[in-house]
Amino acid sequence: MAKVELKQPIVQAIAEEIKDAQSVVLVDYRGLTVAQDTELRKQLREAGVLYKVYKNTMMKRAFEGTECEGLEGCLEGPSAIAISKDDATAPARILCNFAKDAPALELKGGVVEGNVYDVAGLTELSKIPSREVLLSRLLGSMQSPIANFSRVLKQIAEKGGETAEAEAAPAEAAEAPAEAAAEAPAETPAE
Repeated sequence: MAKVELKQPIVQAIAEEIKDAQSVVLVDYRGLTVAQDTELRKQLREAGVLYKVYKNTMMKRAFEGTECEGLEGCLEGPSAIAISKDDATAPARILCNFAKDAPALELKGGVVEGNVYDVAGLTELSKIPSREVLLSRLLGSMQSPIANFSRVLKQIAEKGGETAEAEAAPAEAAEAPAEAAAEAPAETPAE
């Protein structure tokens, strides 16, 4: 078999993986220890990010005619690719955070939702929280006014109840001696 026939399935696999991707990030992984690489792969896998090492020539062929074509300039030296189909910021966020503790990991560039970013752009994107965090913040900000409104209503109801009880207490106290006098047996004059 010719070399091209052997490489074609790999190129097709890469093209299929990046076809519907929200984001694609390229990194230079040289200098990472086995433990660091294992930890990085674990973090990416938990976030649903595909992380693989391919030859640059195969990635170049797979990128042709896609949004990732702008990354061809980043394909120098050993390259690994991180692909996310769900969370657009996950690869950049995880890789940038990991690079803080492992300076050997270098970001090269990426494509996020059709836009090509350099290292500075990816670093800025990494500061955006995940979708779940953003949704929980939105929900919290929506619940806050409702919770405050319900607390105010509860306090008004409690104060209204206390006021009614306070007004009712003097009225009951005034009625009590009158009732006691009515119930007491009438004194009969001594004969």
